[in-house]
Amino acid sequence: MHAVHCAVPELDLDEVSLAVSLLGKPLRVPLIINAMTGGTAQGAAINRDLAAVAAEFGLGMAVGSQAVALEDPSLAYSFQVVRQVNPDGLLLANVSARVSPDAALRAVEMVGADALQVHLNVPQELAMPEGDRGFRGLLENLTRLVSHSPVPVVAKEVGFGLSREAAAALLETGVAALDVGGAGGTNFLAIESARGGPLGQEMTAWGIPTVASLLEVLSLQPGVPVVASGGIQDALQAAKALALGANAVGMAAWFLHRWHRGGAEEVRREVAAFEYRLRAAVLMSGAAS
Repeated sequence: MHAVHCAVPELDLDEVSLAVSLLGKPLRVPLIINAMTGGTAQGAAINRDLAAVAAEFGLGMAVGSQAVALEDPSLAYSFQVVRQVNPDGLLLANVSARVSPDAALRAVEMVGADALQVHLNVPQELAMPEGDRGFRGLLENLTRLVSHSPVPVVAKEVGFGLSREAAAALLETGVAALDVGGAGGTNFLAIESARGGPLGQEMTAWGIPTVASLLEVLSLQPGVPVVASGGIQDALQAAKALALGANAVGMAAWFLHRWHRGGAEEVRREVAAFEYRLRAAVLMSGAAS
């Protein structure tokens, strides 16, 4: 897949804007720091630093799965730090599609979230020796979550992609946005296979690649925001996803690797470079936004 170059854009770089509105909140850059961590002291440190970068650059951010803090409220601080550091930015709470409406509400209240990211991870559960094996009623429960949630609900795959049919079924529940979470990023089947999970190595290639999943979902013309995530590694890939029709892109491991390499300063430096390159890609396409 290639971007189409415009040799005569008739634009200056400072005329190019990346700003979008997502789930009722403005973003300076159409980028979400996707769900990663929480529940530990290191998780709190990562969340604090990434939240500071999100505030500085106008990014969205989702916290990691809050299941541990719902079970043990003493761990809530590791998620709450995100809102403390970034009081005005787009913040997404994160729970499983199987939780009760009461638990989802507590997750939203815990972090003062603007939206609720509900993750779908059937292959991961099947690959875990201790994982769930029953998934009947997921859509019915998601409908209940949507009807009870005080904030918009985002349905997110965690690395195996959304098909056209799955996206259509999810939209029937009333979700406000879809995150395709395509194959190509963190491979949870490979991780669980290394732990001796029952699916083994042969299933590690399972999933719909991000580009294919994005096209599947957009073929519905859903009328709701669509986030492209799953293995996006640089500004050019982000630009291509946006050109195809994504409203924003999501990355997780990209941020985590840079944090481990050099902390908040390294993340800040890399995000500044990412923003510049993405603006350049928009200009080189002949667009102003």
